[in-house]
Amino acid sequence: MQRNLSPNARRVQDALTNAGLSCQVQELPASTRTAQEAAAAVGCTVAQIAKSLVFRGTTTASPYLVIASGAHRVNERRLGTWVAEPVEKPDAAFVRAATGFPIGGVPPLGHDQPLRTFVDETFLSFDEIWAAAGTPNAVFRIGPMDLIRITAGEVVALA
Repeated sequence: MQRNLSPNARRVQDALTNAGLSCQVQELPASTRTAQEAAAAVGCTVAQIAKSLVFRGTTTASPYLVIASGAHRVNERRLGTWVAEPVEKPDAAFVRAATGFPIGGVPPLGHDQPLRTFVDETFLSFDEIWAAAGTPNAVFRIGPMDLIRITAGEVVALA
């Protein structure tokens, strides 16, 4: 385990530990901001990268978290159906206010407030996936069932 994690990466590590997981946050020299960069940095397929994307409800201004495979795009209309309101991509300030993390490093847990979360069903076909850990170069490996458990995520078809 890296002992000198940055504050945001430490926050994610603490959240993982508090969730009863032995996952280890790794801060890498290469950027993991995009799914392609993350896959290259950790040596997995793009489909195994868990992108944590925040959307805002246009009626309620509620934040929604979608944890999508790096190989998929989120269908905003379908997400709007699931949350019973249209959604939009918010600005960086909204994402940081909702999660406490910057775009490019939003993890699936450890947020400033609980978020209704949707998890891409594609992850169920993998033994392990990789998720962001609070900074644009921090990641951790996790099993898909653990990801679903710690996020209380609703498993959905994004593809």
